Amino acid sequence: MSPQNLKKNLTNWDLVSVNPNDKNWDWKVLFCFWGVNIQSVIGFSLITSLYIIYNLNTFVVFFGTILGTFLVYLFSNWIGKPSLKHGLPFVVLLRSSMGIIGAKYFGLIRFLVGVFLFGIQTYFLSKAFSYLIRIAIFSVEPAILDKQIFLTFFLGMNLIDWFAIIIAIIFQGFLFSVGMNMNKKIIIFSAITVYLGILLFFLSVLLSDVKFTTQAFLGLLNTENFLDKNNFGPLITVTSTVFAYFSIVILSFGDFSRYVKNESQLKKGNLSLILNLIIFSFSALFIVSGMDGFLKQDPENLTRILTNPTDIIGKLDDLFLIVLALIFIIIASASTNLIVNFIPSQYTLINFLPFSLSVKSAGFIITIIGFVVGIFWLTFLSQVGALSFIDTFGAFFGPLFGVMISDFYYIQKGKLNNKDIYSLENNGIYYYSGGWHIKAVYSVILGVIFSASTIWNTNLMFLQSFSWIIGAFVSAFTYLLLARK
Repeated sequence: MSPQNLKKNLTNWDLVSVNPNDKNWDWKVLFCFWGVNIQSVIGFSLITSLYIIYNLNTFVVFFGTILGTFLVYLFSNWIGKPSLKHGLPFVVLLRSSMGIIGAKYFGLIRFLVGVFLFGIQTYFLSKAFSYLIRIAIFSVEPAILDKQIFLTFFLGMNLIDWFAIIIAIIFQGFLFSVGMNMNKKIIIFSAITVYLGILLFFLSVLLSDVKFTTQAFLGLLNTENFLDKNNFGPLITVTSTVFAYFSIVILSFGDFSRYVKNESQLKKGNLSLILNLIIFSFSALFIVSGMDGFLKQDPENLTRILTNPTDIIGKLDDLFLIVLALIFIIIASASTNLIVNFIPSQYTLINFLPFSLSVKSAGFIITIIGFVVGIFWLTFLSQVGALSFIDTFGAFFGPLFGVMISDFYYIQKGKLNNKDIYSLENNGIYYYSGGWHIKAVYSVILGVIFSASTIWNTNLMFLQSFSWIIGAFVSAFTYLLLARK
């Protein structure tokens, strides 16, 4: 292709339709995909907290989590089908509704959120590495840790912490930039390995004292007055909280669904999210309740119940179990970082500079930026309220979803012009007004106003868990009114 034609074309080999031979994801791979999404430290803490901390009826929490994941199932099917049908990542499909140039800049928002969260997750992942390093040093010679070199801190980290975060960033950057075939193997390996780890800890707790741990588990369940009308509010809150947890994955789900064999496998695989939730919830709740029962036999541990895996690990006396748990946390955290942050950031960055970037070069940039975010997270970024700004950028996700769904299903009727979707020619159907679709831009901005108001308006903060859905419906309805002929 001549340089002149390149200027008029947005084709990139990583953004074109998937080779049919590479459409080899079935429902079992998607089961692992959703398993990885829930097998995080945050997921563990969220699920166990909903059941234990807030003193809610157990059936209310159970049905609330099922309803939340069912909404994720529906929304993932809607956004996943276009990418499945045309083999394209979400940011390329975004060109249809936002315009060729509009998709570059609005897609970049997904990159900014993804790369920032990638850095934060890397910082916390590095803590698991640092614990392992400290355990290894302590096992050889405990006195070494008291030396001055390990007691000197820079940017809130000592020598071991710096070594750990460098390992964490190189470990992820190298593995994640190989390509989607490797990513698929990582997802499958991680989901199976972590579930085996959860099973191991479940059996360890259960078999330590079957009667005691079973009674501790049943004792935490609150099954009274399920049909009380006062449970309706908590049911909606649990539903929205669970949906909000998964919502960051939905917008860019097409980056993965493009590799699925057919729509039947897509729906079956997405439905497996509910099965994942049931398995994970039961196992996590049993482990937490059993450990809490044992810990509270010691008067020093009567203050609170521990729902964070790292807090639970800190109470273990078995060094082997501690090391094993840290390894499982590393695997689970890294694979979640891959799906939620790294891959979506890759595609949106490539789409911004399609002439210059590939999966490897985009991965290198993400790794460098993520490292910078990670090292400044503790001492600076977390102190200036950076997450509030990230939440504000995240307020774009629901509106972008709404516009894409309205455009694909109601305006374009499921059709896509494969030639014009990569064309910068001003006569292309997706060029609109200078590469921007003004009606879509207006719809997204309106949706963001509604969505972000739940973050910044103190009177509306009780709706924050609904912000994604609110923004999606406002933008979808507005776009449908403006764009239909």
